[in-house]
Amino acid sequence: MDLLKAIEKEHSKTQCEKIVKYVGGDKDRFTELMQLFLKGEYRVTQRAAWPLSICVEHHPELITPWFKQILPLLKKPGVHNAVVRNIVRLLQYVNIPKRFHGQVMNDCFEFIADNNAAPAVKAFSLTILENLSAEYPDIKPELKLIIEERWQYETAAFHSRAKKVLKKYPFGK
Repeated sequence: MDLLKAIEKEHSKTQCEKIVKYVGGDKDRFTELMQLFLKGEYRVTQRAAWPLSICVEHHPELITPWFKQILPLLKKPGVHNAVVRNIVRLLQYVNIPKRFHGQVMNDCFEFIADNNAAPAVKAFSLTILENLSAEYPDIKPELKLIIEERWQYETAAFHSRAKKVLKKYPFGK
């Protein structure tokens, strides 16, 4: 499969599934997909993000060498929301290297507090922070506080994810 042509052909669930099936757990094919994601033109980067996140969900080890390249995209001006959404989505499923924990926690707290962040980005950020709270229990009160502060302004997606997060904590909601 020519990944670039497949990505350019159409942006659909069926096409995404074909790309995910083709890449599978193959490191070389994943590298090719990552190169399109990182260096492709705007539309290619946007369209590569979805299959990329699903590949990582199924094969979390594939993203390990790429954290240094993908994390700056979370704060890069002008990056399409699909890119941010799918990076944050995939971060839910992986063991983030320790050296990036602080950056990821800061980014996730900022996304949750941002009135303009997409609901999915906020929901995924809650899960990432919940995952990191196992290693950093000191963030649990801050996470609870920001959930409570944002509650009345947020969507059903936020509420659903926040309830799941709070249920795992001893202080509940």
